[in-house]
Amino acid sequence: MKTFDFIAIGGGSAGFNAARVAAALGKRVAIVDGAKTLGGLCILRGCMPSKTLLYSAERLHQAQQGRAFGLKIPRAAADIAALHARKIRIIGDFAAHRAGQLTAGRFDLYRQPARFLDAHTLELGDGTRLRGSRFLIATGSKVSVPPLPGLSDTAFWTSDDVLDLDFVPESVIVLGGGIVACELSQFLKRIGARVVLIQRSTHILRDHSPEASAVLQQAFRDEGIELLTGTRIRRIARHGRGIAVDFECNGRTLTRRARFLFNALGREPNTADLGLGAAGVTTSNAGRVVVNRWQQSSQKHIYAAGDVCGPHDIVHLAIAQGELAARHAFGVRRIKPVDYSLLLNVVFTEPQLATIGVPEQDLQAQGVRYLSASYPFNDHGKSILMEANYGYVKVLAEPVRGRILGAEIVGIDAGELIHCFSGPLAMRATVLDLLRAPWYHPTLAEIITYPLESIAEQVKPRDGR
Repeated sequence: MKTFDFIAIGGGSAGFNAARVAAALGKRVAIVDGAKTLGGLCILRGCMPSKTLLYSAERLHQAQQGRAFGLKIPRAAADIAALHARKIRIIGDFAAHRAGQLTAGRFDLYRQPARFLDAHTLELGDGTRLRGSRFLIATGSKVSVPPLPGLSDTAFWTSDDVLDLDFVPESVIVLGGGIVACELSQFLKRIGARVVLIQRSTHILRDHSPEASAVLQQAFRDEGIELLTGTRIRRIARHGRGIAVDFECNGRTLTRRARFLFNALGREPNTADLGLGAAGVTTSNAGRVVVNRWQQSSQKHIYAAGDVCGPHDIVHLAIAQGELAARHAFGVRRIKPVDYSLLLNVVFTEPQLATIGVPEQDLQAQGVRYLSASYPFNDHGKSILMEANYGYVKVLAEPVRGRILGAEIVGIDAGELIHCFSGPLAMRATVLDLLRAPWYHPTLAEIITYPLESIAEQVKPRDGR
């Protein structure tokens, strides 16, 4: 039986980066990954394939809107075979690079599923046993199948299937209103499918502000997506060559039919087959590994990072958690827990939705005093000439010095613009600090100065400056 100082279970963003840090500290490290293809969720079935397809769909949509820009573009349509081939090529390059990193010899790599036999022993799918002093659980997440009437008995797509399409579906019903549901619903509509989006909550993207969700809902409806919110599904069943969904909405019973059904109702931690009970690792009711601020589980030598523990399923956080776990495991000094007050999130719809810092609803719930100001894209020069009129920029700041607490941007390139706040927020900068910087005219980024100026006029610094 081989013994290691550190074993990462999962070779995705969290596991690979934790193993990299542990190896750099001179430790004997192994990665155990039972997936058919190396690379992890982000590269293979998440961030990178979805954004590759979304970007192509955005360019297609712009071409189809050429008349608004004074352009004659007789016809623009998706070449789905070429689009699919481009995605395979790009993702193949990313996956090959990651596979090269995993097999470069810095650590031992085992291409097998694993489960704990006890708190220090893993058994792999081929019977091999490994012993470890410290572990990181980084097995990610899998598609959730909630107990909706008829769902488990009806053929449905997952995000994996949508990302691997090599044809344009005639019609799709999408269940869910989260990030994956919204991004891929818009993709499907733009490549030529008829799309019905059915959401249980009263608005899509329920983890974001109602104002942001309202902008996205209007954009979706303007684009031709049939969006139904505040629903309760009564039955899902086969109907001829397709499917039918019966549901309640606004006091009425409705039915929608389509050729295909896309289950985008969320993901759940991939922990069921790990034997966590045998290792004495505690999980929540939702199956997440319960961790402290150092990413330690109930067994202090077993850490967890990424989707498997949360609290946010975001790649840069998974990397930070994995690196923190490895450093803490081997006593690196002067490290700090992941700072979730700097939380950064982007939804790659069009318009995009991006947030950073403490959400406004959290400030309100905590009774924190703050100043807020926003400015709309439909009154900003650069966005107007770009025909990008949806959305706004909102800034939240502390009322005495004007220290920035958070920001929300709904609009064109929001995912890029939100990074104007990343450094300042980490440095605890004020709105006055940002206004000392130059902002070029006419640019999209210039819009940020308007809510900053509005807050600056309200700030009441104690020292009079």
